[in-house]
Order: sequence, then structure tokens, then C-alpha cells
Amino acid sequence: MDILVLIKQVPDTEAKITVSGNKINEAGVSKWIISPYDEIALEEAIRIKEKSGGTVTAISVGDDSVQASLRQAFAMGADTAIQVKTDSYQMLDSFGIAEALLKAIEGKEYKVILAGRQGSDSDNGQVPLIMATLKDWGVVPFAKKVELKDDKAIIECEAEGGDAVYESSYPVVVTANAGLNEPRYPSLKGIMASKKKPIEVKNISELGVSGEARIEVVGFEPPPPRPAGRVIDGADAAEKAKALVKALAEEIKAL
Repeated sequence: MDILVLIKQVPDTEAKITVSGNKINEAGVSKWIISPYDEIALEEAIRIKEKSGGTVTAISVGDDSVQASLRQAFAMGADTAIQVKTDSYQMLDSFGIAEALLKAIEGKEYKVILAGRQGSDSDNGQVPLIMATLKDWGVVPFAKKVELKDDKAIIECEAEGGDAVYESSYPVVVTANAGLNEPRYPSLKGIMASKKKPIEVKNISELGVSGEARIEVVGFEPPPPRPAGRVIDGADAAEKAKALVKALAEEIKAL
């Protein structure tokens, strides 16, 4: 079974992020990684291949820096990789990225498209769903277990109050949730081999995608600071408890 994995390269989750104007200051990011949920999706694809055969293709949108993440995908076990080349991963909105990815894979057939539930930078989680909508594919988000049979996929997901199990025909888009698996560390052999593997590069201008964003980011702001803590006074525990309940009910409006 041939599987496509959507990979987004993002700033290291431990990196200090600064903002310049209305976008992230990329020059200040010293390390870039595969978005953690996408790494889980990649691991799941590789496990499926190891169990049942087939191929795994990793695809990413961005400038040449994304090749580092695609080579990590090779090192983990991906067979082929596609770069949809743009000047910056921040240049397109979710619809534009989804459109570019679909153009890049025209003529190829993938039964399963795996992706993370959301990117760790923007947290949008829209691209896989837009792709599925545009192509009228089945789509199941937040997967915690994936089973692929000859004629259908069975996906277990978290649901409010329990779990939900879905069945879908192919092609199907599945987004990976935390807990689906634990991504492997690439072996030294895999790392060395990844350096020699070719990456198929498709320039976004040659795919017939305008690259014009349909939304505009007008600014970034940090979350408001937490209010200062407060000490509840009282002669004893019972009096403090009454004062706490009164504050929660009348001031904070939590009760």
C-alpha cells in the first residue's frame, strides 16, 4: 500500500521564538524539526509499510531548508520525498498549501494520506482536511489507532466521553493524535543513507498555484499576563473556606 505523509518543518519546540512585523523571525530560529504530530504520522506510515509492504512518500512545502526534515524522513524509513518549493513556509495560507500539495501529487495514487493533527507552530490543523474536501476523500482526524484492510481503513479516535471507531473506503486522510505511537530515532545507517537519496523538487510556480495568500496575518501578540495571586485571609480553615467560596461566586463568577 502506497502512503503519503504530509510533513511540516517548524521551529524547535524548545527554541525561543521572536516576531518581526507580522511573522516569525526565521533568522532567529537556530533549529528546525518535523512538527511532532507529523513525526507520529510518519512513524505510523513506516510501521504499516514494515508490516504490510508498500511505499512511504514524505512531502513538504517550503524553501530548501525543508530538505533537512525530508532527509530525516528518509533516515526513519521513508522511500521517496517531494519538496514543493516556495520562498518561505509562511508565504501561503492553509488553502494554498493544500492546493499546492494536491498539484504536486497529480498522477500519483495513494490509498492513505497521513498527517499530524496540527502543526506545532500555527496549530491550524486545516491542510489535511482541506485536501480531503477538495478531492472528496474520506477523512478521520485525531486517530489513536489505525488498521488498514484490503478494502477499507478502520480508525479509532478519541471522542468526548470515550472512543469512536470509523470505517472509510480509500483514499482516506488520517490525522495522527498523540499516543498513536512513539516515533523511532533514526539509526546511524539510516542517517548516512538518507544523505544520498534524491528529493523530487517541484517549484510551486510550475504547478499552476498562484501562491497568493487568501488571509493576512495582521500581527502576533503574547497571551495576557496572569493576574497576581491572592491570599485568602481568615481566622481558621472554615472562615478561609467561606471567603474562598464567596470570592469564586461573586468576584470570579466561577460558581
